[in-house]
Amino acid sequence: MNIVITGATRGIGAGLAAHYTRAGHSVVGTGRSAGVDVTLDVTQPSDHSALAQRLADAPVDLLVCNAGVYLDRGETFETGYAADIWAQTFAANVTGVFLTVQTLLHHLRRAARPKIAIISSQMASHTRAPGGSYIYRSSKAAVLNLGRNLASDLAGEVAVGIYHPGWVQTDMGGASAAITVDQSVAGLVDRFEALSFDTSGCFETWDGQAHPY
Repeated sequence: MNIVITGATRGIGAGLAAHYTRAGHSVVGTGRSAGVDVTLDVTQPSDHSALAQRLADAPVDLLVCNAGVYLDRGETFETGYAADIWAQTFAANVTGVFLTVQTLLHHLRRAARPKIAIISSQMASHTRAPGGSYIYRSSKAAVLNLGRNLASDLAGEVAVGIYHPGWVQTDMGGASAAITVDQSVAGLVDRFEALSFDTSGCFETWDGQAHPY
């Protein structure tokens, strides 16, 4: 398979890139810093153009939209959640996903059974609303909605899945998180493999459970 993974410099993205590379697939990992195949800030249209040029007319079998930020950790309701944090977060976590899909749609359509995997979070669910992290939660809910609508518009062409990767021991999740990167990656790989036109639009956990919206 030809696979593109955004946010592949560390954590889950780096773990997925390493897994698929070891399995013999062709992987293009992107990120904002050095050490990736293509430098891509998902908020910058010019970077997306460069990614499309790098891929030329190659088909993309699997696009993993993993890049994202969590900038409002620890913010207080009374004095925090500044407008620029909202703007930066939605630019990366929502607009960035849309721009990536829009840019690579031509490449996805050239594949035999193309798939898009969007990494969201259980924090997207309106049934899990304990308060706090308003910006991150809102952005993940928005990208869940985006994924569901993409599944409708691309029905029969590209399968789209949205996933909660688990509470993972990464820089974002912290050392006390419940599962390792390897555990999350193994589960997500199984989810991506199972994704089909029949299950397009699904919101699932890393270990295969249907997640409430």
